[in-house]
Amino acid sequence: MSSTAAASPAIPVRTIVCLAAAAFTSGASLRLADPLIPQICDQFGVSVSDASVVGTGFTFAYGLSQVVYGPVGDRLGKVLVILISCVLCSVFSVAASLAPDVGALGLFRLLGGAAAGAIVPLCMAHLGDTVPYEQRQGVLGRFLAGQMLGILAGQTLGGILGEHIGWRNTFVALGVVQLAVALLLWVDLRATRVPPTRTVLSLPAIVGTYMALARTPHVRRVVGAVYVEGVLFFAGLTYFGAFLRQEYGLGYDTIGAMLAAFGLGALAYAAQAPRVVATLGQRGMMVGGGFVMLAAYLWSALTPVVWSFIPVFAALGLGYYLMHNTLQTLATQMSPQARGIGMSIFASALFLGQGTGVWAGGHVVESLGYPPLFAACGVGLAVLGWLFRRSLPQRR
Repeated sequence: MSSTAAASPAIPVRTIVCLAAAAFTSGASLRLADPLIPQICDQFGVSVSDASVVGTGFTFAYGLSQVVYGPVGDRLGKVLVILISCVLCSVFSVAASLAPDVGALGLFRLLGGAAAGAIVPLCMAHLGDTVPYEQRQGVLGRFLAGQMLGILAGQTLGGILGEHIGWRNTFVALGVVQLAVALLLWVDLRATRVPPTRTVLSLPAIVGTYMALARTPHVRRVVGAVYVEGVLFFAGLTYFGAFLRQEYGLGYDTIGAMLAAFGLGALAYAAQAPRVVATLGQRGMMVGGGFVMLAAYLWSALTPVVWSFIPVFAALGLGYYLMHNTLQTLATQMSPQARGIGMSIFASALFLGQGTGVWAGGHVVESLGYPPLFAACGVGLAVLGWLFRRSLPQRR
């Protein structure tokens, strides 16, 4: 095995901005469809659980593709693979806009999820290769502002653009943005601003790395925790758009604007990430994030006055990233010698959890309604944060 990662210099600010832009497209792709679900139901005459394929197809493919992208990113160069993924995402977003039925739409979203699978985990692996661990959680928190802005834009513009130009043209707009980001990354690579972080592994070494990680108790705890987090959090978040439409009769653009508060809460965390890490420590962030999300989901289950959902969504954004950024930082150290593999396992578990949660959440909604789903998600996340804190040091 040969590696250039150990001696890599600090990466330039321009490269961080390009990686954050790529993370933006990933976040937008992930959440763009949430406020469009009611419109897709109307377009194709299907139920909410049938229309949820626009979310489950994307997230399951995103998760399963990680087994490929980790070793490929380590071998070919993480930023190059991210660039190629952005191009493919653009192609499949435009293809989704042409879907003749919900089955074809689900297929193109599945392919888009498989293409997008490289982006965020390989961005984080690249930062893990180039940023010392002591500074990494703060840097990752600020880098993830790109993904958070993408989530905010996806939720907001998904509703607003869906209302005014239709869901098909909304997917076309996403494809244009993804292609523009790919061009930015290509320019950065051509200018050789990106420090090399390649690690060439033989096939037996790759298999050995996966097996070694599977045998490590700490890795199993981190991967298991992020899977459960994905199931519980996104089982509720995905259906807020349909809930607000059904319960309050809101327009799609209003729903999108309200869901944007999630991104604002996440950005509030990103802006203060180093200070929050220093003040709370990893234990405090896990427990605090869990209980903030518990309070937000329980309030949602009470079906309160509609304006109160704005602070609820902001609290969900803050609580989620308090918990998730802690798990992400731990994941960057699961496999320092082949960080792409370690981050791919982590991201695979997260998005498989999201896909499971969206699928299960749709069935809970149809059987029991929205409030029981929201209450169960909040309680589960608080329990997860409380239990996982035991595996963390009192203060790093």
